[in-house]
Amino acid sequence: MIKVFIDGREGTTGLRIDERLKLRDDVEVLRLPEDFRKDVSARCDAINSSDVTFLCLPDDAAREAVSLVKNRNTVVIDASTAHRTREDWAYGFAELSPEHREKIASGKRIANPGCYASGFVALVYPLVKAGIVPADYPFVCHAVSGYSGGGKKAIAQYEGAPRDPALDSPRMYALSLSHKHLPEMKKVCALTETPIFNPYICDFYSGMSVSVPLFCDHLKGGTGKDEIETVLCEHYQDSRFVRVEREEGFLSAVGLVGTNRMNLYVNGNAERVILTATLDNLGKGASGAAIQNMNIALGLDESLGL
Repeated sequence: MIKVFIDGREGTTGLRIDERLKLRDDVEVLRLPEDFRKDVSARCDAINSSDVTFLCLPDDAAREAVSLVKNRNTVVIDASTAHRTREDWAYGFAELSPEHREKIASGKRIANPGCYASGFVALVYPLVKAGIVPADYPFVCHAVSGYSGGGKKAIAQYEGAPRDPALDSPRMYALSLSHKHLPEMKKVCALTETPIFNPYICDFYSGMSVSVPLFCDHLKGGTGKDEIETVLCEHYQDSRFVRVEREEGFLSAVGLVGTNRMNLYVNGNAERVILTATLDNLGKGASGAAIQNMNIALGLDESLGL
């Protein structure tokens, strides 16, 4: 029986991980009494008694939790931003390369990717790696997400009454252009320039679309829509959860809600291309990816429970 502890189980990601694991008969979730869930000694015991600990905590609390780990066999999967750019942690997006997958499989410290970052790196990493898009390309990324991505506070705002009429409209945020996902977007894709990132929170619970426009005359000579689609298809041809699809009409941000899947699309014309990733911000963007990483780290079928 696999012993799992979810530190921060009461948060949106923690609750979703817990819900998924309840359906498995090979997992025992270690639980602390309500009065002890913030007790350092109790958390330390649970972490070190576990085979896998998920950290669904703010960054500083996640760093503190890692300092409590004494059991060298405990796998830590951190859903915060605290460790995503650290070389000594595996970046938990196995589909990016065999090297990413091997580091997840062989390591004990795994940083779960950010939801927006997952869409961006899925689109950009293969193109930079293939030399189609230069590392100094001035990337711009637009994204929309369901309000669950804002955590309990945002959920309470959107689902409470009376409700601010401003919530009826998509709301652009991170106006300082310093969103917390930017460091991993830049580092994982080996970019020399930080992208401009333009996210919106919208009036639906979960789901996400992430779009990256490209000018063809800034790409490797002769590269256009078809060549980009071919590179992405070949890169993800063996993936269980990431697929390249086609859509010429409308793209919905909610089409993959409840799944661990991500769909990629390449649209445009001979001069301009727009790349889009759709996913569930609570699935492949959070809890689903975390469980997939647990499965890989434990040598299980990566789709188990997903």
